[in-house]
Amino acid sequence: MTTLATDQIAQAWDNLQSLIPVSPIRNEEQYDQALEKLHELVDIVGDDERHPLYEVLDTLGTLIHAYEENHYPAPSVSGIAILKFLMEEHQIDASGFPELGNNEAVSELLDGKRELSVTNIRALSKRFNLSPATFI
Repeated sequence: MTTLATDQIAQAWDNLQSLIPVSPIRNEEQYDQALEKLHELVDIVGDDERHPLYEVLDTLGTLIHAYEENHYPAPSVSGIAILKFLMEEHQIDASGFPELGNNEAVSELLDGKRELSVTNIRALSKRFNLSPATFI
């Protein structure tokens, strides 16, 4: 590669970096800047995967996710705790889950006397449109 081509690539990279941070995020300041740019891109791109900036949005999202995984690990939450949260959010009581069994069976789940079965997990993931891993 010629020096001219290398200089052009370096200049193009510097220009891109000044507009959108597309390199690993190493500190809170870079993280905040990346989030700001991500929000701007989401406003522009939306969910249009054919938009010319979609790949930049996707890449920036991946970089942010990597930073968050290392610096803000998600706490471990039980499937039952998630179920209780969803019940509260959707204002559903124990009788609102026929897919989990009768009221007594649901109460036993909520009281920790029974664990969610694979069948329960499949039913909940389908009902709430969540990954089954959410309840494991």
